[in-house]
Amino acid sequence: MINTEASTAITKIENGNIASPKGYIVGGLHCGLKRKRHDLAWLYSVVPAKAAAVYTTNVFQAAPLKVTQDSIQQNGFIQGVIVNSGNANACTGETGLKNAYIMREWYANKIGSTPEDVVVLSTGVIGEQLNMEKLNEGINRIEIAENDSSVENFEKAILTTDTFRKSACVQVEINGHIITIGGAAKGSGMIKPNMATMLGFITTDANISQEALQYCLKTVTNDSFNMITVDGDTSTNDTVVLLANGLAGNVEWTLQDEAAIKLFQSALKEVCQSLAKQIARDGEGATKLLEVEVKGAVIKEDAEKIAKSIVGSSLVKTAVYGCDANWGRIICAAGYSGATTIDPNNITVFIGPHKVVENGVPHPFSEEEATSYLANEKIQLTVDLNGGDKTATAWGCDLSYDYVRINASYRT
Repeated sequence: MINTEASTAITKIENGNIASPKGYIVGGLHCGLKRKRHDLAWLYSVVPAKAAAVYTTNVFQAAPLKVTQDSIQQNGFIQGVIVNSGNANACTGETGLKNAYIMREWYANKIGSTPEDVVVLSTGVIGEQLNMEKLNEGINRIEIAENDSSVENFEKAILTTDTFRKSACVQVEINGHIITIGGAAKGSGMIKPNMATMLGFITTDANISQEALQYCLKTVTNDSFNMITVDGDTSTNDTVVLLANGLAGNVEWTLQDEAAIKLFQSALKEVCQSLAKQIARDGEGATKLLEVEVKGAVIKEDAEKIAKSIVGSSLVKTAVYGCDANWGRIICAAGYSGATTIDPNNITVFIGPHKVVENGVPHPFSEEEATSYLANEKIQLTVDLNGGDKTATAWGCDLSYDYVRINASYRT
């Protein structure tokens, strides 16, 4: 197992984005799948890029996922990504699958590649067929050229109920080469930790084997996208795609190049965790980002189960929204998490800096100060099991009245 802790500094690039690594062009436009907002996005690598992906665990996988899996399995190289919002093309039968393949072919023709060099992603309403006439018209209007608004248009075109665009970018020097990793994501509702409850797009100019790329993405996903939740729902379309076109000029790294892979994986983790936290903060109707850290676990799996259980508890989320320091809900969620190594007489709980439980019983604290802390935009809950050295962190949001309002009228 490769250690993901890196000793070399990773630099966050202010205003960096998915097009920051060398050789990537992106864009977006409105083609009419949505009433007014951008709804068609594209990504193009000037040279074929090695590709890795992780997918939803929902058994009702949408047609675009099957097409994307088919493309990546062909030879592991991808040159283009085409994405629509406003329609998930999920639960649409053979017609939906045929349309996804047509969508792939149209964009491949546009960029002059073979269909197998293109992946297809969709997001939006489930159970409706794509308007192929509008989609075809939109793809015909695509211009593969950089302009001042191309990145912003891409980031806008992938959104559904999101309230803001999500991006991240870092650089790291590895063996004398500057490696850039950039990303964009969408996600606001139907968010549960079960692999990539979202659409995510990550690019890098590193030269890395497809096997190592897939390993890094899968491993990093477990500590980022798999550790967020908004509402406990896992969508039919969730996918994260990672492309590496090799234009940074390094000699190809394989899994045997442990030092280089370790640094690359750490940088990738920075991007994925940033995107994951942005998704959690943008939960439908959310007013606060909730971070739950569990430490002192005997096994990491128990720390993960408890963190996810607490951050996903509706009662914890509503207490955070209402600024109620009801620590009993935190204890309760830890207790039903399925973790097997909890000693109830050892547990310590903090709400921010305020210790509220020690050795499994109440610890004196100021209700007024705890309530004041819970009024902040970022809330941290810490649970110490005092039994080992394993830790895990999960991210989510509060649960407000607006979540019901948004989802009660999602299709209208």
